[in-house]
Amino acid sequence: MAEAKRILIVAGEASGDIHAASLVREIKKNSPSKIEFFGLGGENLRREEVNLYFDLTKIAVVGLFEVLRHFLTFKRVFDGILKETERLKPQAAILVDYPGFNLRLAKELKKRGIPVIYYISPQIWAWGKERIYSIKNLVKHMLVVFDFEKELYESFNVPVSFVGHPLLDSVKPTKLKENILSELKLNKNTPILTLLPGSRKREVKSLLGVMLKSCCILNKDFPGLQVLILRSPTVKEKIFFHILKKYPEVRAKIITGKNYDCLSVADFALVASGTATLETGIIGTPMAILYKISWLTWFYLSHAVKIPYIGLVNVVKRKKCVEEFIQHNAKPSLVASYVKEILSSPEKISAIRTELSEIPSLLGKNGASQRAARIIVDLIK
Repeated sequence: MAEAKRILIVAGEASGDIHAASLVREIKKNSPSKIEFFGLGGENLRREEVNLYFDLTKIAVVGLFEVLRHFLTFKRVFDGILKETERLKPQAAILVDYPGFNLRLAKELKKRGIPVIYYISPQIWAWGKERIYSIKNLVKHMLVVFDFEKELYESFNVPVSFVGHPLLDSVKPTKLKENILSELKLNKNTPILTLLPGSRKREVKSLLGVMLKSCCILNKDFPGLQVLILRSPTVKEKIFFHILKKYPEVRAKIITGKNYDCLSVADFALVASGTATLETGIIGTPMAILYKISWLTWFYLSHAVKIPYIGLVNVVKRKKCVEEFIQHNAKPSLVASYVKEILSSPEKISAIRTELSEIPSLLGKNGASQRAARIIVDLIK
């Protein structure tokens, strides 16, 4: 029997861990030979029997200065996975998103003669466009999830394939709306507001209070407003309860693991900027995007970001179809005023839903993980 091939795979955040796990599963299905995976990731990769050196999802951070606070941990993990790589000598490496870590790792892998396949591109179209020259030098093949990224890489002669977005295969409610309402004991005649404050502890601490204060204001115009707070498993439940107890007037439920069901029954959603905006857009729930980071990080990014909006639904649409409340504009009074305006106008609700109905087709076709897996299997033959 032929010796099994080894592949290093690295995913650093909750969403990347999910997509990486799906990719591993499809590679195993499509590969004619046995493949052993090792690397960095979270519980989803572990369930796919990837031998993990460290769970990076436990220290998910955002922003330059937040990363610096964890510098020693990142250095230890970085050096450790390099030693594992030298010991196991993989035939290839698959790096999933997480550019601050993965592009540095790609540089070291290139020195060691290990070909790098990159899945889910760094957002070079938003900032750091000069990174494309490093990518061209370091990456054997780029697998992108947005069509406009393919155009960009091709213009720099970087080997690239557009595989579509893996969310198209997973984002769907599990039950009919009537059953979800019954299960969650929700009244269909009273507005339902779903809150997604992020998958990192710092995001939740920055945004959940703003969202709940907005709900307090909205209660005056929508008595009995029903609020669903969606908790990411990467953030401890006690953090949510600690923040929620400051707003006893808000009728809220903290829910884990039912994001798509809760979004599908919501009249409106307040969503932290990131992958969750795409998930909400695919389901078609009207939303507003919120985001706050440290002032030092914001000062840096405000000079580095080259696009007029940060919400992925707006980036995909190439126009602002969803309102954004970023940094100093993420104020409860502003958010509540906007949500009141939308919820009070069936015409505006309908217009937003129409805009969002185009999101799935702009993300390609179902089967992203299968297409990516077939390309990777061909590349490592």
